[in-house]
Amino acid sequence: MAAPASPAPAAASALSAFLKGVERRALVVANLQGGDEAAAAQSVAAAMRAFAGPAADLPMADWPARFWALLCGSPQLRAASPGGRWPPALLHLQRLAPDPRLALLLRVGGGLDEDAAAAVLGLTPEAYRRALAAACPLDAQGHPDALAWRGLAEQVQARVRELPAGQVQQLEQLRGMTAAAAAPAPRPAPAPRVEADGRRDGRRVRAPRRTRARWSRRTWLLLCLPLLLLALVLAWGWIRHGPALPGAAAPAAEGAVADNGPVQVEALPDDGAPAGPAAAGSHAADDAAMLADPELALARDADFHAWYAAGGPLPVDESQAQPGRAEPAGGALETVDAED
Repeated sequence: MAAPASPAPAAASALSAFLKGVERRALVVANLQGGDEAAAAQSVAAAMRAFAGPAADLPMADWPARFWALLCGSPQLRAASPGGRWPPALLHLQRLAPDPRLALLLRVGGGLDEDAAAAVLGLTPEAYRRALAAACPLDAQGHPDALAWRGLAEQVQARVRELPAGQVQQLEQLRGMTAAAAAPAPRPAPAPRVEADGRRDGRRVRAPRRTRARWSRRTWLLLCLPLLLLALVLAWGWIRHGPALPGAAAPAAEGAVADNGPVQVEALPDDGAPAGPAAAGSHAADDAAMLADPELALARDADFHAWYAAGGPLPVDESQAQPGRAEPAGGALETVDAED
């Protein structure tokens, strides 16, 4: 049965997606809060690393409040920054105290509502609204200037959208390192339990094959086989066509019987030579006398003479038969009585 898939890759992807959606706004808020780009980058990096650890144990709905609380708790964002620098369109932020300025930036730059921003700063909603009113631009009569407020919010949001490419690349690298460090290391698989009788987890396991040694033996056999075949061919040719061994018998003369190994060879007379007269008393002479006996010809025709003596019918010579002549009733052959 296959083991269930680990949720670590999904958690790492969710963490990376959350950081990607919040990192630009966090960097702009940190930069406009202190007026120092280097200090702002350090604050955002510290907040990312601190957030990545406990994020896996928190509901995703609590991630924004947790991240902004870690960022706003940085000492660089709460301390005064006399050496900070702000763009000309945002010089109003330079004249504010750190706490009202942070309350304003969380609202127009972080995109948090009043309740969420109050919880991040650890304030009550009423206290947060007072801090927000203190940071609001005023007109010439000392009343809140809605037009100036809208222009300030648009300038902050434009900086979020138009973040320089170098800072974007720096945020991407920081996000990748944070997600990789937060991903839990894969647990090694437990080693199988091998029992004394060669069983592993209740199943018998075959001994590993020595494939390397077997492959070496096969290689040597394949290399030596052509050499062995060549040696056999050379030995056979040397035995058949090579010099005679010491002590071997000389070849027999023509017409004599010689012992050539397990087979005896004897020369036979030429069949085309004319046969001479048979010697007297030999079997050939007796056969010739029997064949010259005149009674042998009579014996050859003994069956004909026996048939003739018995009065057998003679066949009609069909070559002398007349056309249209009817055949005798006794058959196709005309018979006559044999003469004595």
